Amino acid sequence: MSTEKSDPLILVVEDEPKLAQLMIDYLQASNYRTHHLADGNAVLDYVQQTPPDLMLLDLMLPGRDGLTLCREIRRFSELPIIMVTARTEEIDRLLGLEIGADDYICKPFSPREVVARVKTILRRVKRSPEEAQLASHLLIDEGRFQASWREQPLELTPAEFRLLKTLALEPGKVFSREQLLNHLYDDYRVVTDRTIDSHIKNLRRKLENLDADQPFIRAVYGMGYRWEADLCHLL
Repeated sequence: MSTEKSDPLILVVEDEPKLAQLMIDYLQASNYRTHHLADGNAVLDYVQQTPPDLMLLDLMLPGRDGLTLCREIRRFSELPIIMVTARTEEIDRLLGLEIGADDYICKPFSPREVVARVKTILRRVKRSPEEAQLASHLLIDEGRFQASWREQPLELTPAEFRLLKTLALEPGKVFSREQLLNHLYDDYRVVTDRTIDSHIKNLRRKLENLDADQPFIRAVYGMGYRWEADLCHLL
């Protein structure tokens, strides 16, 4: 399928030729332009000279590694970055997100999932504030400690309200359980990861009672949770 100059440009930084070509084929079939780099040392110059719309960045690369590149790019650009890796240790995932990655995909993965993640992130970053407000079905009123979905009020506990606000204000971003715990309570009480899972389960149930067809919160295996629904409008 041919692409046009107006189509989003995706930079694929991957040193495994077959995997890179697989991602490129699926992206081009979805009307994305692509450019492929296999050496980390070539990435910064390309990003500065030909800014892509999004980058798929492998963690382990010859030259500069993915974490170093992500950290350096964040010094001068808000370029959306999806990190791709076969390393599944928790510290690597959290570090990748904390230094500015927008999402994280672990190998092996479905190339269709990669395309879906790309579409989600590009849709989020390209909306203007006015478009985001018009598209928002979720309204959060901090002053009144109230939230609604499609003008239907949500009856939430304080913990559920804080979780909803944290997730929905950054749709597509994966939050670890530890990160969510840090937003949940301000009195430093001792709680476990299961506390987050329980609150998420209750929050999901209340949201799905209002709209059973809408995906709201997705569990990302081994990582945490992310908001999948429409953008949030904060009052």
